Amino acid sequence: MLPIHEALPALKAALSAGPSAVLVAPPGAGKTTVIPLELLGEAWRGDGRIIVLEPRRLAARAAAERMAATLGEPVGETVGFRVRMQSRVSARTRIEVVTEGVFTRMILADPELAGIACVIFDEFHERSLDADLGLALAIDTQRLLRGDLRLLVMSATLDGAAVARLLDGASVIDSQGRMFPVETRYLGRDDRLRLEDQVVRAVETALTEQPGSLLVFLPGQGEILRTAERLAERRRPNVEIAPLYGALDPRDQDRAIRPSPEGIRKVVLATSIAETSLTIQGVRVVIDCGLARVPRFDPASGLTRLATVRVSRAAADQRRGRAGRTEPGVCYRLWDEAETRALPAYADPEILDADLSGLALDLARWGAKDAADLAFLDPPPAAAFTEARALLSRLDALDSHGVLTAHGHALSAVPLPPRLAHMVLKGADTGQALRAARIAALITERGLGGRDVDLRHRLEGLDRDRSPRARDARALADRWARFAAKAGDAEPLSDGLLLAFAYPERVARARGGQGEFQLVSGRGAFLEPTDAMAREPWLAVAELGGGDRRDRILLAAPLDPAELAAFEHQFEIEDRLEETGQGRLRAKRLTRLGRLTVREEILDNPDPALIAGALADRVRRDGLATLPWSPATAALRERAAFLRARDAVLPDLSDAALVATLDGWLEPLLVGVRALNALKPDALDNAVRSLIPWDLQRRLDAEAPARWTAPTGNSFVVDYTAETGPRVDVRVQEVFGLTSHPAVGGVPLTMSLLSPGHRPIQTTRDLPGFWKGSWKDVRADMRGRYPKHVWPEDPSVARPTARAKPRGT
Repeated sequence: MLPIHEALPALKAALSAGPSAVLVAPPGAGKTTVIPLELLGEAWRGDGRIIVLEPRRLAARAAAERMAATLGEPVGETVGFRVRMQSRVSARTRIEVVTEGVFTRMILADPELAGIACVIFDEFHERSLDADLGLALAIDTQRLLRGDLRLLVMSATLDGAAVARLLDGASVIDSQGRMFPVETRYLGRDDRLRLEDQVVRAVETALTEQPGSLLVFLPGQGEILRTAERLAERRRPNVEIAPLYGALDPRDQDRAIRPSPEGIRKVVLATSIAETSLTIQGVRVVIDCGLARVPRFDPASGLTRLATVRVSRAAADQRRGRAGRTEPGVCYRLWDEAETRALPAYADPEILDADLSGLALDLARWGAKDAADLAFLDPPPAAAFTEARALLSRLDALDSHGVLTAHGHALSAVPLPPRLAHMVLKGADTGQALRAARIAALITERGLGGRDVDLRHRLEGLDRDRSPRARDARALADRWARFAAKAGDAEPLSDGLLLAFAYPERVARARGGQGEFQLVSGRGAFLEPTDAMAREPWLAVAELGGGDRRDRILLAAPLDPAELAAFEHQFEIEDRLEETGQGRLRAKRLTRLGRLTVREEILDNPDPALIAGALADRVRRDGLATLPWSPATAALRERAAFLRARDAVLPDLSDAALVATLDGWLEPLLVGVRALNALKPDALDNAVRSLIPWDLQRRLDAEAPARWTAPTGNSFVVDYTAETGPRVDVRVQEVFGLTSHPAVGGVPLTMSLLSPGHRPIQTTRDLPGFWKGSWKDVRADMRGRYPKHVWPEDPSVARPTARAKPRGT
């Protein structure tokens, strides 16, 4: 008798007394294959079916086969299963084992779940997105439509109380289970070796030290195949190497979990697919590398990337427990014992890291605009859910009010992620539903059609493949096509455009060296330069492998940029100006999809305002020095700055102020001009002068004149930028006779007095003091140097002159 039998009375009593229950039972207790059969005889079931949800196809098929064998029947009689590419049910089926995604389709198609008495959520601790959604929908059905519907949540490692609260206080039944003792041996990590080499070394150790078959946990298909290759090279007699991963053909999966022939030891190389639900006969040794590959959705790029992470303590315990299912066993861990304490207690539920577009579509079909309307153990993150609804709007699945459109209803009827369903429906518009559905099958079923980057070659490979898995995939694509089929006489679409409908942000354009591409998002992507697809100018990308700065293109199809007219509503038009060699501007019109330029054309007659704005922008960027100022305009601004420092009523003509107001005084001058050097200095002068009101211009001319007039009648430019204040350079003879020092704006004028040869002889701000003071010494020096000029003893009473002495004097 299995341990679960001890918990059956309490479980049956709970489901008889109320509609829900939670069962917590460790691996190996027998819950998956015993409880559904035991519930067949309960009075509340009547003639209703029992639906059992499993997280994986392999587990669903194995559970159905085990229960059918217990009854002595073939699968499809009392017990059947329905998974993505296979179905064995009949009118006599009363226990139906389905994957969680299949159940979501069932309840969306029939919210009342007519004819179903009980839904069992097995291995709920794995917390897949489909399981969380399925339970939320089932609870809603139970509360609103079917008070008699039984819900049973079963788990090996889960907080049963939290789930019970979600189920309105359901009873929690604990089963202690039974597991044979498992010895744990820590082998440590060796960073000098590849993971596959460390695993092979551990396998060799286990085969030498221990009897029985081995179950080896690896993160993914690549590591499994490389490990299998290394083990095959060693050619141990009586040892069978059996890979086990999701993309494997069902026949090969069954071979991996079947008991080994007499005298043969099996080494099963598995992903986390083998952590729960499956009992692999003969396995008493587990080798755990401690890693798992999990999907991580990046809303910014729209990509779901596979990340290799450390397993949780719960997962490590689950894996270890596989060695003690049928007899005492041993678990080899490829890490140090101290590292176990650092592992997270549980893995994050998928709902926190997943692409939520499918969830958002299903909720919209259910009639819920917000995830808060349903009972989730962990609500979906608000930002990711908002982005998911935004994607559905871009796919025309939701209207402006967030309500499902007719296209959205059609999308939800196709059992595919929204992007791929959209692609299939677009293909159906032109009679290509089947072609689009085959593409969707290749994208969702990894490994089909080969590994070629070119989608066309993959499709050809799928057509040639005669394996059961390929046959099932083609049949599944046929069903998808029938969901979407419609009459259409439009021009057929290329494979590239079909992909672009699903992933418009993954349209890529060649750039730089061969094999280098840029995506619509601006991120880089690449192919090996030797790949034939590397020579294509445009690609529509279906699958990318994550990188730090750029992604590897794994699956793509050529794309004619003319086909991007289908996304015209997403185009951005920008008229851009660029300089020619002569500093003139030339206008281009760029049509862009995201960061990619789809079309580029020269504008013969660009909008004058566009050019004026571009020239003004250049001045803003490079400064006012780019303008052809006249000396007069520069002097005007200096005078204004001088006077404004004493009276702020004068307008600010500084560089910062003029740049800030370019649109008011400069842009009108730029209309019809193609280059800044084509502006006329007089026009600039008038424009700046117009910023000063007329009355203030008169005051400026009076208090800060541009020139100072000497007693001789000659005028000299006043430098208002000198450090000592306003300054003039004037020959000393021209200021003879001045008995008071000149001033501008109430400030003494700094006078640089020059010799007849225009060399500085004195700088003063007190001319009378100069006459009385150091003039005597200056006069003695100047008389010797310039004997032909007048050098009076008292310049304050002398006549000013700009000439030398008359001849003969």
